[in-house]
Amino acid sequence: MGTLRPSVEELSLRLDEIDAVVSDLDGVVWRGRETLPGVPEFFSALRSRGLPVVFATNNSGKTPAEYVERLGGLGVPGVEERDVVTSGVVTAAYLQEHYPVGAAVHVLGNPGLLALIAAAGFTVTRGDEPAVAVVVSVARDLSFDKLALAASAVGAGADFIGTNCDPTVPVPGGLLPGSGSVIAAVEVASGRRARLLGKPEAAMFEHALKVLGSAPSRTLMIGDRLDTDILGAQRASLRTALVLTGSTTVAALAEGAVRPDLVCPDLNGLLAAVLSGRPTL
Repeated sequence: MGTLRPSVEELSLRLDEIDAVVSDLDGVVWRGRETLPGVPEFFSALRSRGLPVVFATNNSGKTPAEYVERLGGLGVPGVEERDVVTSGVVTAAYLQEHYPVGAAVHVLGNPGLLALIAAAGFTVTRGDEPAVAVVVSVARDLSFDKLALAASAVGAGADFIGTNCDPTVPVPGGLLPGSGSVIAAVEVASGRRARLLGKPEAAMFEHALKVLGSAPSRTLMIGDRLDTDILGAQRASLRTALVLTGSTTVAALAEGAVRPDLVCPDLNGLLAAVLSGRPTL
């Protein structure tokens, strides 16, 4: 397993140079309703060392306030809404930069995403009203009719925005379809490609770094996906740590071209590795 950790010693020696941490949620802190190992201990250790944390998730289904409440219940206190950057937050910011206040935006997604876009000053539609943009994400109430309405609006010329490309979401016992699966359906039906905003795209990391006020090279990204968390962070010049509690298996890691700075089984293993300088796999 040594080849999977090409620079664990380097990371441990340079830990004092890390000023801030970006952490994923699904597959790192929790998996569905299951809390993953080491959560309160790991983030308490970061807090005791004065390292600020931003939680960056491609999951757009909840608002930052809902995530703050859940994290507090897991023993991760002191998190503010600005410390939670979802793909919905980044999408709402993008809309504010490109469209006038009050513009109609067709949204196919969960309630948290609709609430964020409405709070950003837009008129959220889910019917056949004309819209300047169509935002597509994972939707638990997905139906043929809702797919058809979104595809029709895109086909009529509305800008097509996807919150993120994650094909799946980790839950206890397996994986569920993610935003990427729903976006792909609308892409095929409309014949157009979506503009993606979540990880691994730059917008998510730029937003997180702006909140933290840290330089990319002095910021550590913790994630469970090679194709979004790790690849996106590396493109943005962040240091990277992969935990194997989510979507990436040891086999997939061995076969993939993306190499994190550090690989650990979970947050407990990550804490032990960065404190001791010894790999845990």
